[in-house]
Amino acid sequence: MRKKTFLISLLAAGCALPPAVAQPAMHLTLAQAQQLAIQNNPQFSAARYTAAAAYQEAPQYKAAYQPSVTGSFTSVGADNGSRLAAGGLNNPVVYNRVGSGISVGQLITDFGRTGNLVAMAKLQASAQDQMTESTRAQILLNTSRAFFAVLRAESVLKVANQTVAARQTVVDQVTALAESKLKSTLDVTFANVNLSDAKLLLTQAQSDVKAAEADLATAMGLPNETSFVLQDEPLPAAMPDRVDGLLRDAMTNRPELKGMRLQESAAERFTKAEHALYYPSLGVVGTAGFVPTGYDTIPGRYGAIGMNVNIPIFNGGLFKARQTEAELKAKAVQENINDLQNRITRDVRVAYLNATTAYDRMALTQQLLAQAGQAMELAQARYDLGLGNIVELSTAQLNLTSAQIADTSAHYDYQSQRIVLDYQTGILH
Repeated sequence: MRKKTFLISLLAAGCALPPAVAQPAMHLTLAQAQQLAIQNNPQFSAARYTAAAAYQEAPQYKAAYQPSVTGSFTSVGADNGSRLAAGGLNNPVVYNRVGSGISVGQLITDFGRTGNLVAMAKLQASAQDQMTESTRAQILLNTSRAFFAVLRAESVLKVANQTVAARQTVVDQVTALAESKLKSTLDVTFANVNLSDAKLLLTQAQSDVKAAEADLATAMGLPNETSFVLQDEPLPAAMPDRVDGLLRDAMTNRPELKGMRLQESAAERFTKAEHALYYPSLGVVGTAGFVPTGYDTIPGRYGAIGMNVNIPIFNGGLFKARQTEAELKAKAVQENINDLQNRITRDVRVAYLNATTAYDRMALTQQLLAQAGQAMELAQARYDLGLGNIVELSTAQLNLTSAQIADTSAHYDYQSQRIVLDYQTGILH
C-alpha cells in the first residue's frame, strides 16, 4: 500500500518513473544460434514426439504373438433348466450359478500377416525419424537465413548512419558557402533534399534491423523481444564448377527422400500383410475356473483346451478390395518418390545458380563501390573548385550510397545462398 501511495505521489508531482531495465543483448555465433534453435523451437519438439509415438505402433501389432489372458466372473439367476430359443447356436441350457475363471488364447500362426504388419510399423517409424531430420534441417535453414539477414540489416544501418553524417557535412558546407554568397540557395535546397533522403534510409534501416531480429528470435524459439550482437562468419569456399556432384549428394542425403523410400518399403510390407488375409489363422484357446455356487448338476470346477482354425471362405470381396487398395497406395508412393526426385533436382540446380550468381556479385559490387567512390571524390573536388554543380554532386552521393548497400548486402547474400544450397543437398544438419 505504501509503495502504491509513493508511486501516485510521484505521478502527482510530475516526476517521471525510472525507465525499465533493458534486456542485455545476446552475443551469438551462427553455431550457437543453431543450437538454441534446436533446443527451443517447438516444431522440432513436436517432430520428436511424433517420431516417438510412431515407435509404439510396432509393439501394438507384435502383441498378437503374446498370449492373451482374461479373467471372468459370472453370476446368473435363471429359471433352472430353461432354454434359450433364439440368439445363438451354443448350449441353450441356463442354470442358477456363480462362477469365476480365466481364459487364455495364443496365436500360433497367421501365415505372415502379423509379421508384415510389425515390419511395416518399424519402417514407418524409421520414416518418421527422417521427417524429424527434415524438420531439423528446415529449422537450421530458417535460423541461418535469419542470422545473416540480421547481419545484412545491421550493415545497411551502418551505411545509412555514415550516409547521414556525410550528407550533413555537405549541408553544413553548402550552407556556409551560401551565407557567404559563394553558393546559391538552390544548392542548399538540393543538399537538404539529399540529407532528408538519407534520414529516410536510416529510419527504414532501423526498422529492418528490428524486423530481422524478430525473425531470428522466432526461428530460435525465443518469443520475447530480443536484441542480438552477432559474430561474422567466414565466407564459404568458392563454388564448385559443376552441379553433378551436388545432385548426387542430394539424392543420397535428403531426409525427405530417405523417408519416402522407407514409406515405399512399408507400403510393400502392408500389401503382403493384406494378401495374407486369404490364409487361415491357427490358435490355441484354454479356459479353467470354479463354480462355488450353482445348481446341483453343475460341477464345482471346469476346464477345457482346444484349437481354432479360422479359414476365410467368402466375405463379399472385402479382402480383395483391401489388397487392391494397398497395392495402389504402394504404386502412388513410387510415383511420389519420382516426383520428389524431380523437385529436388530442380531445387538443387536453382540453389546452385543463385549461389553462383551471389558469389559473382561480390566481385562486381566491389568494383562498383570503388568506381562510385572515385566518382564521389571527383564530384566533390569539382564542386569545391566551382567546376561542378550540386546536381552532379547529389548524383555521385546517391550512386555511392547504392554501391555501399549493394556491396555490404552481397557478402551476406552469398552466405545465405550457400546455406540454402547446403539445405537442398542435404548436408545441413
